[in-house]
Amino acid sequence: MKLAQEYYQIVSGIFEKILQKEVVNIEKAAEVIAQKIKEDRLIHIFGTGGHSAIGAMEVFYRAGGLACINPLFPPGISVIDSHPNTERITGYAEKILDFYGVKEGDILIVVNVNGINAVTIDSALEGKKRGATIVAITSSDFSKNVPPGIPARHPSSKNLCDLGDIVVDTHVPVGDAVLQIKGLELKIASSSTLANCFVLNILMARVAEKLSEQGVKPPVWKSANVPGGDEENRAYLEKYKGRVFHLY
Repeated sequence: MKLAQEYYQIVSGIFEKILQKEVVNIEKAAEVIAQKIKEDRLIHIFGTGGHSAIGAMEVFYRAGGLACINPLFPPGISVIDSHPNTERITGYAEKILDFYGVKEGDILIVVNVNGINAVTIDSALEGKKRGATIVAITSSDFSKNVPPGIPARHPSSKNLCDLGDIVVDTHVPVGDAVLQIKGLELKIASSSTLANCFVLNILMARVAEKLSEQGVKPPVWKSANVPGGDEENRAYLEKYKGRVFHLY
């Protein structure tokens, strides 16, 4: 199918840009995260938009994921429960970071493709104010090509890509959708979730590799759907229950 091939080529091109241009930044982020894990800190991650929330879901409590991930899933952010939608509310991020215990010396990964909405910018600013290291996963091309003053923007018109202590650019084009179909004015088929998850899985794998190289066993979940999975995971559940809010 020609359309499928075109989508594959476009998404593959985005992945290739990430591999070519973001290795240094991924390495920097992996180094900081590995150090925080050695200090027995949680790795906070916040997908600050209706679909950017999927980034946090991707690396939380799943086979091959790090057990010390603390996702921030406040009401109203994900499209699952965005009634009302809260991503454009200023002042909300401070309460979110309070609830999930983001503090000085922590790391906060902020995932948002456009990097412009109120909760995104407030989270980055509030995290920095608290003395946390901000790892931004975003598309600078997207954010810098959205004009100031539109309703989707934070009132300051700041961009996440300019606020992160470490920035991993996902190279997602403006508008997210990538396929142009004859007869349709707007493009179709988004690319941001694939790019976000690609970056996050590479990043977490490199963290695990770094820890292993340093003689530290990375805390990795085993699939609960294979023999021994529940038994293997029990120690991590006992360790992180009560610290990671969404572990059950």
